[in-house]
Amino acid sequence: MYFKYVISFLLLILLTGIATVSGQIDTEVITETVTPVINPVLTAVIDTSTSTGIDKIPAETEIPLITTPSPDSNSVTAASTPSAVTDKTPVETEIPLITTPSPDSNSITPVATVITPLPTLKVTVSDKKAASVIFYKEELFSINTALGNYSPEERASIILNRLEKVLEDVSFNPEEIKVEIKDSHPCIIYKGIIIMTLSEEDGRFEGLTDKEAADKYAQKIRDTLKTYKEEHSFKAIIFGVIYSLIATLIFIFLLTMLDKILKLIYKKINSWRGSRIFDLKIQNLVLLSGDRIVEVIVKSLKIIAFVVKLIICYIYLSAVLSFFVWTRDFGSRLLSYILSGLYIIWLKFLSYLPHMFYIVFVVAVTYYIIRFISFIFVELEKGTIEFPGFYREWAKPTYMIVRFLIIALSLVIIFPYLPGYGSPAFKGISLFLGVLFSLGSTAIVSNIVAGIILIYMNAFKIGDRVKIGDVTGDITEKTLLVTRIRTPQNVDITMPNAMILANYIINYSSASQESGLILHTTVTIGYDVPWKDVHKLLIEAALATEGILKEPSPFVFQTSLDDFYVSYELNAYTNKPNSTGSIYSTIHQNIQDKFNEKGVEIMSPHYRAMRDGNQTTIPADYLSDTYTPPVFKISQEEKSSQEIDQ
Repeated sequence: MYFKYVISFLLLILLTGIATVSGQIDTEVITETVTPVINPVLTAVIDTSTSTGIDKIPAETEIPLITTPSPDSNSVTAASTPSAVTDKTPVETEIPLITTPSPDSNSITPVATVITPLPTLKVTVSDKKAASVIFYKEELFSINTALGNYSPEERASIILNRLEKVLEDVSFNPEEIKVEIKDSHPCIIYKGIIIMTLSEEDGRFEGLTDKEAADKYAQKIRDTLKTYKEEHSFKAIIFGVIYSLIATLIFIFLLTMLDKILKLIYKKINSWRGSRIFDLKIQNLVLLSGDRIVEVIVKSLKIIAFVVKLIICYIYLSAVLSFFVWTRDFGSRLLSYILSGLYIIWLKFLSYLPHMFYIVFVVAVTYYIIRFISFIFVELEKGTIEFPGFYREWAKPTYMIVRFLIIALSLVIIFPYLPGYGSPAFKGISLFLGVLFSLGSTAIVSNIVAGIILIYMNAFKIGDRVKIGDVTGDITEKTLLVTRIRTPQNVDITMPNAMILANYIINYSSASQESGLILHTTVTIGYDVPWKDVHKLLIEAALATEGILKEPSPFVFQTSLDDFYVSYELNAYTNKPNSTGSIYSTIHQNIQDKFNEKGVEIMSPHYRAMRDGNQTTIPADYLSDTYTPPVFKISQEEKSSQEIDQ
């Protein structure tokens, strides 16, 4: 369980080692890569016959090249000022000798080179030809006047080189940096090393005397070098390791406590299944089960916990890096990355607030307009409010169309105030969606237009029994794109609205509740049965059928007088258009029963019969009492056996 924390501790040790090695590498290469130098070709020649109040140095002394930051980068380039010495020839001058007293005598011997971590040393030149001496990321002072043949830039560069020599002393004591008067000039000296010589002009520029300016500069140098030595000491490294260990313990403690708290939360949420967390459903439709809701909550908490752990690790890493001087800048930058990002987000959020308020205002107005329109259309659907020529069935689809138009108008108003509006990415996505919609929306648009037309045609509504083309069934769903029909065999058929609009529509339900739907069926009866009896039997069969209305009463039409029979059409009213199949079946059963009871034969098929053709087929009720059928005559003719064989 704690394996990851052990890994974190090992990473801490690795970072500490990297930081120490980085400091040593910086020490070795700092003179080449960071410290500005003057043209090494330039040397100074000692002239013992003249004196400028400055200690003498060996005849051949290299003076660093004056460098200034490039205006377009962080690189260092040679200064292009009139005081630059890149092209000067050797001059006769006296330059202070960098020496240190010998430990066993009063003589002066060169300081032995000791490799210690060195700060970034550089010279910057202002527009007024002043050179700032920047040591350990802090400006000590600025050189504004020339001294002898040395310009302010040259003096600043020599001072920085001498500070570098001072730092090489492993027994450095900042209190040994003192101000002494040599040849009437105040000098800042460390163990015989003249760091800087000041003139009256230097003090006058500071508004002080040259002695007061020297004291001020010396104190500044003492404080800066002392801070540098303290932060690069072995003691500082030990404290950094200790602080890192404490931070690691806190880091492990936070992660451990966070894991324990999360386990308790997960356990508590799982215990709420069925007690506090229920299925999300509308009537009997389960939109989201309780188990699924618990899973969503747990996954969301895991994502939040991961983000929190990531933030803790980020802060921990930044803190550990800030404990060591060599990685302090990197740690500060690491922390500033997220802080600066959050700050930029905050500024963008503040600048976006006016647009956000406008969007919220438009959304609020749109919401209440839609609510008001919803109230109007609900009352239209109930019949509380009526408009001439506006059917109740139009209320809901008309509300949906009006709501869509209002929302579309609101989006058009809001779009210019959305983040990223007008950017190339936004325009590209808009263009892509427009082309995609144009290429694939031909059929969709035609079906939507057909759906709107069908709504206001009032051709049918949900629940109606209709016949569209060859399909007969009940309307189960009606949308802007398609209409669904369920046949009597429980087969659902989805028909595009454009196809429906192109076909004829028969609605069996539109007038069934007001005047009733007429069901009709035809039977054929021979001429020998009186038509009045047939009418009576058919009407009795209709009235005996469930679903047939008593009023209006059924009626019979004689549709044709054929060669062998008469066609009788029974018409009966019903207000149950969705049950026509069962009603037809019952009517046919009742017709058979009624006709059989009365002994009437339903002679629908053709037939041939041998009978006396002289007898009339007119019913007897229409014949006179004296009517006698003609005699049926049969004659017999004898034939020989030979004729029969033939």
